[in-house]
Amino acid sequence: MPPRLLLHLLPRGGLLPPPLRRRSPSPLLRRIPLAKCPGAFFLSPVRAFSGHSGMAAGSPEQQQQRSVVVRETVELTEKEEQIFRRLLEVVRHFGLGTQLRVAGGWVRDKLLGKDSSDIDIALDNMMGQNFCEKVNEYLESIGEKQKGIGVIQCNPDQSKHLETARMLILDTWIDFVNLRSETYAEDSRIPTMEVGTAKEDAYRRDLTINSLFFNINNNSVEDLTGRGIEDLKKGLIVTPLPAKATFLDDPLRVLRAIRFAARFNFTLAEDLKEAASDERVKSELGNKISRERIGHEIDLMMSDKHPVKAICDIRDLGLFYVVFSFPENSNPSVFDKCDQQCVSHIEAAWNLAYSIGSPVFSSGSDPKFQDEQRRLCLYSALFTPLRNMFYLDKKSKKVPVSSYIIKNSLKLKASDAETVVNIHAAGEKFAELVLLLESNVDVGTLKRKLEDEYLEIPTDSVKRVFAGLILREIKDFWRVALLISVLAYPEAENAVDILIKQDELHLRKEKYTRVERTITDLDLDGVWKLKPVLDGKSIMGVMQVKSGGPLIGKWQQRALKWQLAHPNGTMDECIEWMKQSQSKRQKVETST
Repeated sequence: MPPRLLLHLLPRGGLLPPPLRRRSPSPLLRRIPLAKCPGAFFLSPVRAFSGHSGMAAGSPEQQQQRSVVVRETVELTEKEEQIFRRLLEVVRHFGLGTQLRVAGGWVRDKLLGKDSSDIDIALDNMMGQNFCEKVNEYLESIGEKQKGIGVIQCNPDQSKHLETARMLILDTWIDFVNLRSETYAEDSRIPTMEVGTAKEDAYRRDLTINSLFFNINNNSVEDLTGRGIEDLKKGLIVTPLPAKATFLDDPLRVLRAIRFAARFNFTLAEDLKEAASDERVKSELGNKISRERIGHEIDLMMSDKHPVKAICDIRDLGLFYVVFSFPENSNPSVFDKCDQQCVSHIEAAWNLAYSIGSPVFSSGSDPKFQDEQRRLCLYSALFTPLRNMFYLDKKSKKVPVSSYIIKNSLKLKASDAETVVNIHAAGEKFAELVLLLESNVDVGTLKRKLEDEYLEIPTDSVKRVFAGLILREIKDFWRVALLISVLAYPEAENAVDILIKQDELHLRKEKYTRVERTITDLDLDGVWKLKPVLDGKSIMGVMQVKSGGPLIGKWQQRALKWQLAHPNGTMDECIEWMKQSQSKRQKVETST
């Protein structure tokens, strides 16, 4: 069950809606000095990717070595200053003596010069709900409207180990929780939580770069593990406590470490990699952590800036088959070095998509949909080597292995699995189309395949009809399917060839570009939105029947092919074609 959200409906308050997205920071910034951190510093050189549409800022062969500046101060926006000032007013008004600390990711991101909308306040002497109630008392005393308080109760089954309160402070959602320490029993991943000190709270966190506090009371960054700032300087992913013990306490932290390393292009510490590769840790990750939590972490990686780095780390640490668990008795069985082939394909797809550019994900103007195309393209590429593998479910139905992994291993949406399977199927059809468009081979065989006794397609329209039918099946994802097809066909001896051979990458890019241009020249982009020139009711009228059925369905498909072959054809012309086709067929039947 999900954590319970208790809504305190105050007389002048309201329900707690979903978190809001923070506006861009104000140009008015206040610089807060780092405690024990003189001067500016830089990260170790790393390969960088652009966050725009998820495409690389340069292919792996072209990327420049870069240094990421880490700021010597925390820069507050005007809104953040106002929020922190208001919270301090509450503390002073009631004489609470509370130390207010912003915890974790917000501090890290600020030091990296990134905006952050995730403000979590850690309290040293009271619970979050109690502090929120004091905020409302203060608002009432100054004549302002009180706010609703949302409380997420402790729920160990969902890894919510401490009560968290949330409320709006100056139109910004803030989470409040008290400092805590945690201890784990050897046979359980569920910790015993107790109120703790700031240092204990810092050491219980997953990574040193996430253990930093910003003390609002004295305007300073606190590095209570003594390593957070130094590891941020080095671009190093390290656990505050010994890595193996940290991962055995909560094995999901292995995937979180990989995700943060990929997000910032940081390096996993050697002892962390050794611990993540430990057989007991891998076993605990597979057995103790729910598939929903694993899938959520993987999906965050796939949606972030450097998904390929994350998947490569999963492979290199021997976690591939733990994360992407396969069904028993797949047919064919899992082949040797399957993990390496899968990762090579996602790397090759990443490079190929970058070399082509953003048009791969340019369908429509909605950035969210472009991100969805990119995410599902990466899953499709990762599972391309599995596209011909199936297993039998409980009803003895053949199910693609890629569908099993997405729905059962990662617990993602059924629609994600369906889209990936459809992309693979369309990719296979595109392979045939690519051959048709790329050569002057006789189209007679395909022509006969598309035609029947009632329909004759002009030879110069065969390509348009065939391509149009494929695009109507895959719709907005046709460019993604084309990319997967160009990547997979003709199949390289090893997908890594596309990674390391620039001429091979160039040839496949050129092939994609030519086919994409041909499809757009044929005016087929958006063909799935094409309104049929004749609907079922009209066809029933022409055929003088009172009910539909398979016969009408077949004629609808014929009418669609006719419409694709005659893009400027009118309804009357289509009706005339139907009448002539039937009459011609009747004459043939009569003569025989």
